[in-house]
This record gives sequence, structure tokens and C-alpha cells, in this order.
Amino acid sequence: MPPTLLYANKLLYLCVLYHKVTNMTHTPKRYLITAALPYANGPLHIGHLTGAYIPADIYVRYLRLHGEDVKFVCGSDEHGAAITIRAKQEGITPRQIVDKYHAINKQAFEQIGISFDIYHRTSDALHYQTSQEVFKQLFDQGVFTERETEQYYDEQYQQFLADRYITGTCPRCHNEGAYGDQCEKCGSTLSPTDLINPKSMLSGNPPILKPTLHWYLPMNQYETWVKNWIETNQQSEPWKKHVLGQCRSWVEQGLQERSMTRDLNWGVPVPLPGAEGKVIYVWLDAPIGYISATKALLPHTWQEYWQNPDTKLVHFIGKDNIVFHCIIFPIILHALGNYTLPANVPANQFMNLEGEKMSTSRNYAVWLHEYLAEFPGKEDVLRFVLTANMPEQKDSDFSWADFQAKNNNELVAILGNLVNRAIVLIHKYYGGKLPVIAPTARKMVYAEATEVFTTLQQAPIKLHQAIHQYEFRNALNVIMDVARAGNKFLTETEPWKRHKQNPDETAAILEVCLLLIGWLGVYIEPFLPLTAAKISRQLRLTTADVVSILAGTYSVEPEAAVNPPELLFEKIDDAAIALQTEKLTKAKAAYEAAKNPTSEQTEPPLTDETPAFAPLKELIQYDDFARLDLRIATITAAEKVPKADKLLKLTLDVGFETRTVVSGIAEHHQPDAIVGKQVLLLANLAPRKLRGIESQGMILMADSQGKLIFVAPTHAAYNGSGVN
Repeated sequence: MPPTLLYANKLLYLCVLYHKVTNMTHTPKRYLITAALPYANGPLHIGHLTGAYIPADIYVRYLRLHGEDVKFVCGSDEHGAAITIRAKQEGITPRQIVDKYHAINKQAFEQIGISFDIYHRTSDALHYQTSQEVFKQLFDQGVFTERETEQYYDEQYQQFLADRYITGTCPRCHNEGAYGDQCEKCGSTLSPTDLINPKSMLSGNPPILKPTLHWYLPMNQYETWVKNWIETNQQSEPWKKHVLGQCRSWVEQGLQERSMTRDLNWGVPVPLPGAEGKVIYVWLDAPIGYISATKALLPHTWQEYWQNPDTKLVHFIGKDNIVFHCIIFPIILHALGNYTLPANVPANQFMNLEGEKMSTSRNYAVWLHEYLAEFPGKEDVLRFVLTANMPEQKDSDFSWADFQAKNNNELVAILGNLVNRAIVLIHKYYGGKLPVIAPTARKMVYAEATEVFTTLQQAPIKLHQAIHQYEFRNALNVIMDVARAGNKFLTETEPWKRHKQNPDETAAILEVCLLLIGWLGVYIEPFLPLTAAKISRQLRLTTADVVSILAGTYSVEPEAAVNPPELLFEKIDDAAIALQTEKLTKAKAAYEAAKNPTSEQTEPPLTDETPAFAPLKELIQYDDFARLDLRIATITAAEKVPKADKLLKLTLDVGFETRTVVSGIAEHHQPDAIVGKQVLLLANLAPRKLRGIESQGMILMADSQGKLIFVAPTHAAYNGSGVN
């Protein structure tokens, strides 16, 4: 009789275990899973991925695998002051900013395998309608308090300043670059009036206080309800300790009123008479995006997921969003009166990079779209490493050396090795099709495989428990333990040595390996979906096979055939890693150079002689100048063009993409000396080939006494910022 996974009744046991593990009073009929809406003012980095999106995707894929009714919603958060600030920096409109980054991030999510059912937008008309309906309902119910307060106002620009438009010195850590809502150095939550020496980011002048009318959520009135709700929730499904601790701390300090509107010209307009120039606060607007996304996905049945107690709602976020998802948004949902509240908010902590905090402003991050371009076909490698290092309970660290080690020593040497060796041997000895195996040989081999089968019996239980406790690192270890057991079994039984004396035993060993690999091909899908597809192709797994593997009744068919071997992973060499570490080093150097600009040390001093200036060119109209698209860029690499004494090949970080420019400055600058330099790029110059290299723009230089010097910003600027 062919071997099975030896747990035919395991599915029933898993159902019983599920109630024991989660302590749930009833099994949900459906799941609604949300992941934090990424802010559409820049690209995604790996900290975002491991913080919210990969854990959410693992959880959702696992639920789908087991036939659960689950919907996974997300979308771009496209309003707020940070969007307008980025638009001003780049010299374009807020709409252009959000369109650009929505497209970049949506594509990156798709490539890395995040399986949203919908990726919506908060600038969509349906979202505007939904947000205004929620606001109006709360207003009509008398939930909001209306009052006039004094807020900062820029007299030169004649507008009120959103919190992010105000900078100053943090009263706690004395960081001089703190924002009006938060100090990014010490993490303190601030109000604009807390800042020492506040300045407007628009004019650079100190703002004045001026009265303005806003609508506030009186959270203090819901303090008792929030406290009881949070504590009651722990009885049915405990939250992570740091999530619960942060929530309790907020409640113990006493909840305060919080304004739900802002004076801003970009956002969802407040739907009240006399509220012109005011928008709904982005932290009310953004969570409503979960509801509007569900409406867009399920226009006729969305209420089943938002207004039905049989739905389990889970928010996946980073720890910086805990208060909004565990206190403010639940208060809003409770005030509305008929909405599903989150059962859990398994927020992750932060991931550092090479021992330092990731920073978008310093360009110190591993950007997802760049990784996908530079490591094609290695999407699952990144998913694996980020899951293995996931900051579930405390901050973790990503290093390129560890990335290489995990790929080479675990994915290649363990998982990939097991699959490849087994399929190669089946093709080598049996032409890709197992023979009929003698019962005595199978019995003997099964006795040797006792440890393997024990691991397989325990794995679904451990995996199920880890997934439903949001312990995805442990869940991945369960998967890899099965691969380790299979690799060990294959190595110890040495089928390549037995084949001459007893080909039936070799076939039985490989049959056991196929059983293991089939299990891996199904259960690894939530973690490494592309790898799971490769395994399924090689083993020719059918839908019926997947069902039987999940039920514990799967067996390898007699004379099973497999497709030719297909490498799951390949080793990553030192050179590829060196390029990445060098990129980080240059990013830090560029930031420091831009932050502390100095004059060119190699430039000769200006003399008293009047240079011979070139004559002025003919007059142009303003429209001619306006056609030029000038951008801030940073030189990340420079090298001489072979057989061209005057040319340097420059690699430029333009913020939203990387460009190559060939520039005739080789006689004036050494390649190593200009890496990290911020420059001005004429970005809309038609590309042309120089010495076989396509040059995508032109660097602006000034001719100073026969020496070409860079025309560059005097202070740090975001790459990609427009020059007006």
C-alpha cells in the first residue's frame, strides 16, 4: 500500500485545536483582513513589508488554503500634509504625487506576491463619499464637539499650517528638526505649540496663532468603554504584549479630545456648511479607507464584513499606528453603532538596517522596487528572509550578510537541495517515473523514515497554532523543520549507494521524499508562493492532491511521474552583496554631504582678474524655460567611459528611479570624489547614445575659469525634487 501522510483524521483534530489555541467563543464565518494603507508620498521599503504586509499575506494565504471565507483589503493613503509637502518639493501637484507612488507601490506589491483582493485609493470618489457619510453620521448623532482654537498661521502664505508644515526644536530631546505632530528622533507625539522656536515650512518664518473652527472627537467620553473593550478582548484572543501595553498606557494617562478636521486644501472636504477650506483629518480619513475598499470590492455584500458579528476583523500594522487602530478607530466604529470591531491588531515592531534605523529622509533603506529590479526572480528569497527576521515582539535587524547566508545556507542548501536531489535521482534512475515498489523494500524504508513521519504528523498542528497566534517566524521554522528532516533522511539513507544492490529500496526512499516535497509544496505557499508553484509543477500536483494533503490522506500514486528538475534557488555571490552594502555606504555619505555642504576643496580660489564671459544667448520666452524639467539627484556611482578621456558614466538616484547619464567632466573630476554629490539634472532631455551608452539627461555644470563645477543645492534636498 502506498504511504500516506499518516494523519487522515487530523483535520477534525485541527478544528478542535483551533478553539483551544485561540480561546474563541465561536468560529468566525468570515474574515476581513486589512493591512495599513501605505502613504503615497514615496516608495516602499523592506521595513514596511516585514512590519505589516508580509505577515498579513501569510495569514490570508493560510486561511484561503484551508477554504476560509476571507477578504484582504488595502490601498494607498493619499491625503494629508506630507503629500502636499512632497508635491511642493518636486514642483508638481498632489494628484501627480499620489498617482506616481500609487502605481509604483501597487506594482511592487504585485511583484513580491502580496495577494490583496483589492488595492484601493483614498482619492477615489467612492472613498470621498464614504468618508463624508461617516463624518456626517457622527456629526448628526452629536458625537463631535465643535470649538474654536488658536492654530499656527503663515502670514506670508495666508494659510493655516498643518502639523507637518511646522518644524522646531523638540521639547524632550531638543532635536531641531521635529515636526508639529511628532519628533522622529525620539518618537514623541507632539502638538505644534509644544515646539520650541516653531517655523513654517512654507516661508521659513515664525508662524502666528490665529483662531479657527474645528470638530473634535471627545475620546475622554469613551475612556471607560475603551478600557473595558480592550480588557474583554484579551479573554477571547490575547493581543501582543507591546500592543496591549501601549493601549493601557494611553488609557491610564487619560484620553483627550482630538481634532477630526484640518485646514488644508488637499483631502476629503468636510461635508458641513461653512466648512470651506477644511478637510477630514487624515487619521479619520485613512481607516475609513478599509471600509470604502471593501465597498469597492463587494458593492452589494460589504455589510457582511463590516456589520456582522460573525466576521473576524484583524488589522496588520506597524507599532507606530497602534493607537489609531486600537483606540481612535474603534471609538469611531463604536460611535457609529453597528460596525465590526477588530478582534486583534497584531502590530509588529520595527526592523533596522545593518544595525541602524531605516530612514526615508536619509535614503537609508532597502527600497522594494529597487530590490525587485536588482534581484529578479528572487522575490521569495526576500519574503523568506523578512519572515525569518520578522520583528514580531521586538525590533529586529536586516543585514545583507544575513540575507546571503539565509539564501545560501537554508533555501539553497536545505529546501532547494531536498527537492532537486530527489527529482534528479528519479530522472537519473527511473526516467522520471517511479517503478512499482516491492512491499518488503517499502516496509524496510518506512522503518527508517520514522523520524520523518513523526515530524510530518506534528507539523500541521504546530503550524496551525503558530499562524493563529501571529507567530509567523515560528510557523516558517515548522516548514523548514520538515525540509530539514527530509534532507537528513535523504542524506542518511544514501539512495545513490543502494541503487545497484536494491533499486526498490532506492525507489521507496524517493517515494518518501516525494511525500515530503508534496507536503512542502502545499504548506509553503503562504510564505513562498512562487516556490510553491515551482514545486507543484515538478510534482504535477493537482487540486485533488492539495485537498488530500490538507486532509492528511495524500499518497504518492504508484508509478508516479515527475517533471524535469527546476532549480528553486541559486546561490548569491559576494559581489552582489558588496554592491548593496556599498549602496548603503554611499547613501549615508550623500546625506551627510548634503546636510553639511562645503565648498569644493579642489577648486582654485577666484582671482581678481575679470574672466572672459561667453556672450548672452538670444532671449527666450517663459514658456521655453517652463518646458525644462530640472530635478535634484544624487550621484551614487561614477566610472570612466573606456576610450573616452572626457566622459564619465554617472548613476543617479532621482528619487523615483535610477538613471544613467554620460557627462563630459572626466578632465575636471575624479569618479570616486563625486559619489554622494547632489546635482541638478535636466530630466526631460531626450536620451541619446554616447559611446554605446544611453545617456538619460544632462548634469548642470558651471564654467568657472575653465573649470567645470557642479550647480548643486546648498542644503539637503529630496532626490527627485523639482527645481523652479
